[in-house]
Amino acid sequence: MGDVLVAYEKLKKLCSIKLQKAGVPSEHANIVADVLVHADARGVTSHGVLRTEHYVKRVIEGGLNTYPSFSIKETGPVTAIFDGDDGFGHVISKNAMDHAIELAKKNGIGMVSVINSSHCGALSYFVNQAAEANLIGMAMTQTDKLVVPFGGAEPYFGTNPIAYGFPAKKHQPVILDMATSNAALGKILHAREAGKEIPNNWGVDQTGKPSTDPNKVTALLPFGGPKGYGLAMVVDILSGIMTGSAFGPHIKPMYGDYNEMRKLGHFYCVIDPAMFTDPVIFMENMDGMIDEIHDVQPAEGFNRVMVPGEPEQLREEGHIQNGVPVTERVYNYLVQS
Repeated sequence: MGDVLVAYEKLKKLCSIKLQKAGVPSEHANIVADVLVHADARGVTSHGVLRTEHYVKRVIEGGLNTYPSFSIKETGPVTAIFDGDDGFGHVISKNAMDHAIELAKKNGIGMVSVINSSHCGALSYFVNQAAEANLIGMAMTQTDKLVVPFGGAEPYFGTNPIAYGFPAKKHQPVILDMATSNAALGKILHAREAGKEIPNNWGVDQTGKPSTDPNKVTALLPFGGPKGYGLAMVVDILSGIMTGSAFGPHIKPMYGDYNEMRKLGHFYCVIDPAMFTDPVIFMENMDGMIDEIHDVQPAEGFNRVMVPGEPEQLREEGHIQNGVPVTERVYNYLVQS
């Protein structure tokens, strides 16, 4: 089965309508759709509309609160705890990041921990919120166990992604969004959907051996060996232990137990560069760094050197103009009544 090109706004509408038919209020469904299509447009299909079916299943079986009552507890001048009341993580995270931005604009820094949340999608969306406000954004979230620790033969931490967003003056923001595994689980799922093989350093089978067959992968590998493993632990400490949420293998799984609330933790931080330097000069120097990196002599096999997030940003521009590719099966699911 091949891909279907769908107009950007049409894809968001299809996704939102599908969620609304499952009982999600339009305001929340639109935000979830916006986050999912953002990921697809950037080529991060692992966190795109293919997840819609999963969310619908979880809503129908009772594992997501479609009408959550959000609450914010201010714990200091620059800190707060955002209780998502088991709603959609995308909506919770957008609101939590908005609050962190407000704190940063007022007091220079904003740090918001999130409790009682669920899967929130691509973190690039949320750090971009900060960057668009000319602020620096950081985001991280725990996920259920799927990655073997360095030296281990069974999974303990999740893919535990981390993201940063840095504003520039003339250039697009620099966005670094990465899992602490060699690949996100969603990429494995997309490979299954597309019937494609995967690199042999993405995951292992039930015997612990690397596999190129996405259908045989039962656990993932950390990137860079002990480095990715160490960062995964840092993410789980800040978004799990520090928020009072479950951690490591105690986190409720995304796939399975669809009738149970996952109660995930996230952590968002926003910094106003003006607290440390002239904000205009900061963004001008960001432009200078980006320009200098673009001028670096490319290695053999590369046309140019790009900054983090730039390939995704260029892909996004093309997909907004020409349509977003989704697998035929996912498209058929979205359009069926």
